[in-house]
Amino acid sequence: MGDSGVLPLLDRVAGAVSVAIGRTRPQVAGADPVVRRSERADFQSNVALAVAKRVGVRPVEFATELVEALGSDAGLFATVSGPGFLNLTVSDHAVWEQVSARLSDDRLGVPASEGGRRTVVDYSAPNIAKEMHVGHLRTTIIGDSIARVLSFLGAPVIRQNHLGDWGTQFGMLIQYLDEHPELRWRHDELSGDASAVSALDGLYKAARAVFDGDPAFADRARTRVVALQSGDPATSARWREIVAESERAFGDIYDRLGVLLTADDYVGESFYNLMLADTITELVDKGIAVQSEGALVVFSREVTGPDDRPVALMVRKRDGGYGYDTTDLATIRYRVHTLRAQRLLYVTDSRQALHFRLIFETARRAGWLTDDIDAEHIAYGAVLGPDGRPFKTRAGGTVRLLDLLDDAVAEARAVVAERNPELPGAELNAIAEPTGIGAVKYADLSTSRVKDYTFDLDRMVALNGNTSVYLQYAHARIRSILRKAGDHTARIDPAVTPEPAERALALELDAYATIVAEVAATLEPHRLCGYLYDLARDFTGFYESCPVLTAAEPVRGNRLALCELTARTLAHGLGLLGIAAPERM
Repeated sequence: MGDSGVLPLLDRVAGAVSVAIGRTRPQVAGADPVVRRSERADFQSNVALAVAKRVGVRPVEFATELVEALGSDAGLFATVSGPGFLNLTVSDHAVWEQVSARLSDDRLGVPASEGGRRTVVDYSAPNIAKEMHVGHLRTTIIGDSIARVLSFLGAPVIRQNHLGDWGTQFGMLIQYLDEHPELRWRHDELSGDASAVSALDGLYKAARAVFDGDPAFADRARTRVVALQSGDPATSARWREIVAESERAFGDIYDRLGVLLTADDYVGESFYNLMLADTITELVDKGIAVQSEGALVVFSREVTGPDDRPVALMVRKRDGGYGYDTTDLATIRYRVHTLRAQRLLYVTDSRQALHFRLIFETARRAGWLTDDIDAEHIAYGAVLGPDGRPFKTRAGGTVRLLDLLDDAVAEARAVVAERNPELPGAELNAIAEPTGIGAVKYADLSTSRVKDYTFDLDRMVALNGNTSVYLQYAHARIRSILRKAGDHTARIDPAVTPEPAERALALELDAYATIVAEVAATLEPHRLCGYLYDLARDFTGFYESCPVLTAAEPVRGNRLALCELTARTLAHGLGLLGIAAPERM
């Protein structure tokens, strides 16, 4: 097994139906068997309704022919219902064999289907000297989950945190710091939990105010920008110090969020500075970038504006400066040519859709993106407050990400304490942290990423409903059952007739590989969230109707195997979402 995985029963059944179609009516061989899970049987196919007209018979007649053709397929039982639905049930033995195969595989039977596709995932991307806020939440969480899923499926994933570490604002900030040496902003100068990036954020706002009100300071700040861009040693040293302090603060938040980004993944805009001129030269030499009103632009062949004229992408300003459009083009060129990426994923909000469409079009025209290299904008909606507007503080300001996480952990602590009043404080805190952080992440990921969602802490930490807390409790409860079972080995007897709840749980577990593949194909983590919620509910139904510890052998062994596989699947699925699965809660 290993990287090749365990073929899901749904795929096996679909294959059998396909063979039956070709055997019965060769003229429609290759038709989609349209097999899905069903309440009437294990699976159902409506292929007869879909193609009967093409073979000149009524759907029910075609379905009956397929039942006869399937009769020789060992372990698969088929009947016809309604106008021509094909109801398909697999043998008890096949159900238990699937549980056994997945349980014995360290990948839970999931194949490494993305093997070899070198993928860059660009996500998070905060600005240096500015605090991370609620606007960084979705890119960081969604990007991290996508990176985890693709990596698990075998793709060599290169995580890239495209930091905003360059621009005129740094000349302003550096000049202000030099003129106010008494200011304290380094982490070793601050007291308590004060953050260096928080201090820098405040100082940047102060510098901005002086810049706007004092023309002399503004001139000195512009001179400092030139010094930074020309590599002046003192200015560069202060800039590196600001970057280092900011990265340190970002790392603390990433650690708390439990995302995979590390300092090795930080690649700021400054990294591409020396590549900008060559990037522009290539675009000019290929006739893609042209002069327009003193600037250098690329006129789109695909997008027109309200005036029906081609939209222009600015690649060099009138004053000779470059913007982030140029940096993004140089980034693609570098990632394709140097990192040898075969797939580029940019996790940013939906408002940047036009920007990336123009960037990708230009890169294709330049030959950097080819038919063998995919570039995709992974767009997402906004985080809304209770009033249905973008999430803000009561004072109307931007919500700091750190404050948001603190509030979530406090809310989770209250919920866990109410359920377990006897828990010691230290243990309560140890549970509250992953519970609160997981609640925030799951609320984000369980919503279709293209939609907006409302940030509601009460709903996020609820013990019931589609929340991470519900899933974490389900996992912890199963682990408690397994601990009570003592030193056991889950032995499966395939001759045991499964109860309906056992069968339903086993078939849900068998769908895990299919769901993970769907997430990789669509880059939509909410599909995995929905699956895990259904799995937890199926387990609840199983546990309520099928005693585990008091059952006699061999039934007890089979049920313990279902418990073990469910716990492992829940923990693994939550892990792909970047959410902890505590053993106790």
